[in-house]
Amino acid sequence: MKAGCRTSVLLRPEAAPEAKMVSLRILTCVFLGYVGGAFAMQLAPPSPRVVDPAAAAKLTPEQRGDVYMARKLFRDAIDAYQSGAKTSAVLANKVGIAYHQLGDFAAARRSYERSIKLDKRYADAVNNLGTVFYAQKNFRAAISRYRKAIDLSPESASFWSNLGTAWYSRGKFDEMTKAYQKALSLDPNIFEHRGMVGTELQDRTVADRARYHYELARMYAMSGKNELALQYLRKSLEEGLKDKNKKMAEAPEFAQLRETDEFKLLLVLEPRVL
Repeated sequence: MKAGCRTSVLLRPEAAPEAKMVSLRILTCVFLGYVGGAFAMQLAPPSPRVVDPAAAAKLTPEQRGDVYMARKLFRDAIDAYQSGAKTSAVLANKVGIAYHQLGDFAAARRSYERSIKLDKRYADAVNNLGTVFYAQKNFRAAISRYRKAIDLSPESASFWSNLGTAWYSRGKFDEMTKAYQKALSLDPNIFEHRGMVGTELQDRTVADRARYHYELARMYAMSGKNELALQYLRKSLEEGLKDKNKKMAEAPEFAQLRETDEFKLLLVLEPRVL
């Protein structure tokens, strides 16, 4: 009873600048029982390293690798995935994700490229290759891969989100907004997902968190999600948004919000810059 797998990487540029962190989000269902049922978005702390040999013997290499990924034992996961079929694009891609989580971008790139060689229409691997270029600040190459992944799988919210993130890093805010709006239309919670285990990475390397959260606030206001708009606007102020009064007064997306008490309070507050 194996469910379908998604093995794509989702960038998430909202942590501290220069932080070379990635997070993983589970989108894979596995056999009930071997990690407490299907993988969940939020997991308990990593389990002990020891895996029950009898239980492990019943699992495929991919499933064993998924167990190790859930426990953040990435090198063990690589060994497990590599013990499987050498012609599997899915396993090659998962090896890449494990290397990516270890910060070994060269090995991750080789694995993603091998996955694409095995299946040229495997959109997840194409997208994930883009995240390697993004991590290396080669934003043009990243955008090229994200666009190709979208051509192959246009209904993937994570691909559109990654494209928007890359546009943001190039200072192309209008393009970012268009891509993010598309991602939001496909998955209303795309920017709120949390989790450390799974098959979608989020690269947290945006240099200007204040501007990023301001742009996210504008996007949510445009979509009528006022609570989230106010939440991210507050974050941007706490992170030292430049020219805050001008931006808040002139952005057309905040037209309705300006009449609310919450917005007026943000205008007069002087939040402690984090």
